[in-house]
Parts: sequence; structure tokens; C-alpha cells
Amino acid sequence: MKATMFALALLWAGALCAQTPTAAPPNAAAHLDKLATLLDLTDAQKTQVQAVLEAEHAKIRAAHEQAKASGTKPDWEQMKALHQQIQQETLQKLTPVLSEAQLKKFQTLQEMHHEMMHEHFGHSGPPGGDTPPPSQN
Repeated sequence: MKATMFALALLWAGALCAQTPTAAPPNAAAHLDKLATLLDLTDAQKTQVQAVLEAEHAKIRAAHEQAKASGTKPDWEQMKALHQQIQQETLQKLTPVLSEAQLKKFQTLQEMHHEMMHEHFGHSGPPGGDTPPPSQN
């Protein structure tokens, strides 16, 4: 069961990695269907989750477009903070929609997606971008 859940989560997170922040993925419906399966969403929940995730995507896309239009390049820490803020807002919006177990699974998937993005971009930040400061752990 854990292996199946992990494989499905990896598949879903991998599909998210292919998304660009400036365009909706062409197979967004398929991604949502996979998420609905992973979280065992009802039809009503699926509709609500879709609306929340579309709003999250729109906020991220708008932030990227605004930065591009301004001609200034936000640094890695600014973009990381913005993404974290939007993710927190998303979790707050999903809390009344999902059960505690579903929300926990969603958070796990989100963490896995973050880790996969970190591995995809490497430990030095985004390709061609500013490198984040060394961790002070």
C-alpha cells in the first residue's frame, strides 16, 4: 500500500514538475484526476480543490508576469517566500474542504513536489538564476 501510494504520489508530483509557472498545463484535468484518486475526493471536493488550485496557479503566474513586466529580476529568496505564502494560503483554503487525512496526504504530496523541484533545479537554485544563500542549519 505504501509503495503504491508513493508511486502514485511520485507520478503526480512528477507531472507537476513539468508545469511551467506561466502557462496552465495542457493536461491539467488529468493531473486533477490523479490528485482526486490519491486523496479519494468526492465530486464536490474535486470541484472545490480544482478552484483553489487554479487560484493558486493564477497567483503564481501573475507574480511571474508582474516581475517580468517590471524588468527587474526577483531574487531566489523573494520567489521562494512568495511561493511559500501562496502555498500556506492554499492550505488554509483547503482545510475546510478536505478531511484531516486528505489534508495530510495533500501536504505530503506538496512536500514531495518541493523536494523533486529542488532536485530538478539542483542545490544551487533555479537554472541561470540567483543562487540561494547557503543554509545556516
